[in-house]
Amino acid sequence: MANPRTAIAIAVVAGFTALLAYTTLSAQKTECFVKVEYNSLTDSATASAATKDEAIKQAQTTACGPIAKGMNESIACGRLQPVEVRCREL
Repeated sequence: MANPRTAIAIAVVAGFTALLAYTTLSAQKTECFVKVEYNSLTDSATASAATKDEAIKQAQTTACGPIAKGMNESIACGRLQPVEVRCREL
């Protein structure tokens, strides 16, 4: 049998982990899929956030990462109109 202090410590850590996961995930209200095209390259990504606009922005930033080279191209790609956007409420 485990030491009572060990069992209490495990319970506290598990409770904290559950609370952290709940508060993190409960803030995510919308999930968006975004497809972008930049310099004849295409990529897509999915992101979730509290609002539709935030989810689109995060997904576009993620999709632009592999196809843009350097900060200037990343900014330019992020300003483009996405080829496709699909969002859903969580």
